[in-house]
Amino acid sequence: MKNACFFAVDLGATSGRTIVGCLSDQQLELQQLTRFPNTIIQVNGHYYWDIYALYGEIVKGLKEAADRQIPIRSIGIDTWGVDFVFIGKDGELLRTPYSYRDTQTVGAPEAYFKEISRREVYGLTGIQIMNFNSLYQLHALYRRGCSALAAADKILFMPDALGYMLTGKMTTEYTIASTSQMLNPRTKNFEDKLLDAAGVKSAQFAPIVLPGTRLGVLTDEVQKQTGLGAIPIVSVAGHDTASAVASVPAVGERFAYLSSGTWSLMGIEIKEPIINEESLEKNFTNEGGVEGTVRFLKNICGMWLLERCRAERPVLREYGYDELNRLASASPAFRSLINPDAPCFANPKSMPNAIRQYCEQTEQPVPDTDARLTRCIFDSLALRYKQVFKDLQQMAPFPIERLHIIGGGSKNELLDQFASNALGIPVTAGPTEGTAIGNLMMQAKADGIVATIEDVRALIRASAETRSFEPQDNDLWEAGYRKYLTVYRDDL
Repeated sequence: MKNACFFAVDLGATSGRTIVGCLSDQQLELQQLTRFPNTIIQVNGHYYWDIYALYGEIVKGLKEAADRQIPIRSIGIDTWGVDFVFIGKDGELLRTPYSYRDTQTVGAPEAYFKEISRREVYGLTGIQIMNFNSLYQLHALYRRGCSALAAADKILFMPDALGYMLTGKMTTEYTIASTSQMLNPRTKNFEDKLLDAAGVKSAQFAPIVLPGTRLGVLTDEVQKQTGLGAIPIVSVAGHDTASAVASVPAVGERFAYLSSGTWSLMGIEIKEPIINEESLEKNFTNEGGVEGTVRFLKNICGMWLLERCRAERPVLREYGYDELNRLASASPAFRSLINPDAPCFANPKSMPNAIRQYCEQTEQPVPDTDARLTRCIFDSLALRYKQVFKDLQQMAPFPIERLHIIGGGSKNELLDQFASNALGIPVTAGPTEGTAIGNLMMQAKADGIVATIEDVRALIRASAETRSFEPQDNDLWEAGYRKYLTVYRDDL
């Protein structure tokens, strides 16, 4: 194997990158071509994604690959979940897509459950009830008479929509569709009963394809714009977490993963969905993975908390993460704790004020310095990890012996150590570019370079830099967890 190069588009909820990965002699080398912001646009009281700007950035990255004469074999796109684009009968995009942070879905699940019960929705899909799931977004649009929904011939999830803009071909990639709460993980098809109640039909979705399916080639227009030839686009694991989980450098099955970024997603990889009373009560989700696996996981708020604080506080913006970690380490442990998943932190006007108000309402000291604010966030995230991990251990079909932290958040060694301390098990951190690596390796699998997910993970173990952490200060962290439970609120 010599210089097999693949092009990954990795779009998160705050930024995006184009990355080239080249495989040679069982080693993967990454080269970032472009990086750009993914900014939510607020217009007339609603929040939207600028899909045309994202398309332009992808084209710019492809131009860069052409200018550098990189012989890319294929292209793959992964994005965040749940959001979608309406396509008209003439093939045109009907509206800039809404962001999952739009306020129209506040209370949307409860409105939907008046037609089909929460228990039945979960029983059919096994998906965590979250107000921004595609099912509730569509139902909210249907209830208010959305003109774009009424005119939509097709509904494409974000990576599928961008793939369509580049190739003119429409498909629905399985892992991204599984985030919608409209897909049955047993049949791997949309549930008509759920769609009908949301005002849509299964015919409005393109055929479902599994990761590793070739979508089509770049249109003549894109070829002219970029200087590339008829490069194929592969439907990789289109949900960024599914791509990230594919990059976990684990041996065997007895591991949990934490995909750490704007969101933290903790779970296990299993062969069959877990859908029962306990998983419903604990609100765990069964999303699609590579090779027909299921990602049994829970969404947890992640670095969104700190990044929103940094955006608001100039001093915090000036600090690098090493300096923030040093300041946080020197601050008292567990002085102030929050539930990172409390509704008040979803999209507040001021994140520091939201944290202050939570602490006031739970009769705790307010974090009055940047160091204490950062320590509050890191302590709270690690203890929330422990809370979710304890539930996960109860439902997992095997003992969990190690946590793999992947994604950009895995670079934060202080939080990695805190996670190991809180959970009481060893942690392996890395690769930091897990999502992009999973994207690239699924392209390599489609190309025939690797055959199985075990081959993929073996190659990643040989290529990626990782760090190991062992649990410390068990008694201190158990005491911290007991305090966390006393101030845990999910109604603020």
